[in-house]
Amino acid sequence: MIDLEIDGGLAVVTVDRPEARNAISPATMDELEKALDAVDASGAHALAVTGGGDRAFISGGDLKELATIRTKEGAVGMALRMRGLCDRIAAFRGPVIAAVNGHALGGGAEIAVAADIRVAVEGAQIGFTQVMLAVMPAWGGAERLAAVVGRGRALMLAGSGTVVDAAEAARLGLVDKVFPRAEFDAGWGALARSLAHRPAAETKRVMSGALGPREVAEAFGDLWVADEHWVEVDKVLNRIRGK
Repeated sequence: MIDLEIDGGLAVVTVDRPEARNAISPATMDELEKALDAVDASGAHALAVTGGGDRAFISGGDLKELATIRTKEGAVGMALRMRGLCDRIAAFRGPVIAAVNGHALGGGAEIAVAADIRVAVEGAQIGFTQVMLAVMPAWGGAERLAAVVGRGRALMLAGSGTVVDAAEAARLGLVDKVFPRAEFDAGWGALARSLAHRPAAETKRVMSGALGPREVAEAFGDLWVADEHWVEVDKVLNRIRGK
C-alpha cells in the first residue's frame, strides 16, 4: 500500500493502491505515518512522493471508506490526522518533490502542494475537487495552494473545483516542470537525486525565513568545514592545476 525506498540520501514514498487509484484510506494513513517515521530516522536529505502505476498520483480520499464517517467529530478527526501527515511532508528537513505521475485530485492535490517542488507527467490532471462533494480542502491544501499560486487563483481553483492539465498547471505556477511520459521517471528521479544532499536541505531551511543572518552564516560555516566541502574544493583546484 505504501512503499518506501531509501538510496543515496533520497527517500521515495510511493502510494500504491491501483485498485483504488491510489486513494487515501485510514489504513493508508497508518502506513504513511510509519513510512514518514522511517524517513525521519533515516537521515535522508530529500524526499519524493509519488503514486504507483501511471493512471493516478493520488486520486484523493477513498470515498468508499471515508463515507462511513458520519459525525462531525469523526470528520474533524480524519481531517486533522491527514493534515498532520501533510504538515510532516511539508516540514521535512530537505527538499520534497511531488512526482505527479498521473491525476492528482482532491486530497491528492493537497498532498502535491505539501511538496516544495511539483513535477508532473504530460497529460496529468490536477484539481482541488472537494467542492464537487460540497466540502472544502481540509488537509492544508487551501492555504498551501494560496502560497503557491496566489490567493485569487487559489480561490478560483479550489472554490470552483476546476481541473487543469499539467501544461496549464505549469502556466499557473502550480507545477514546476512537465515531462513527457517516456521521460518522466528518469526526469523526476534525476531532479530528486540532484537535491539529495545536505547543502540543499540547509538552503531550504534558509528559505523558510526562520533564520537570522548570524544563523545563516553559522549554517554556511558548518558546511564550509565539512569534509564534503574540501573534497569538492580539491577537485576544482586539481582541475585548475591540470592534474
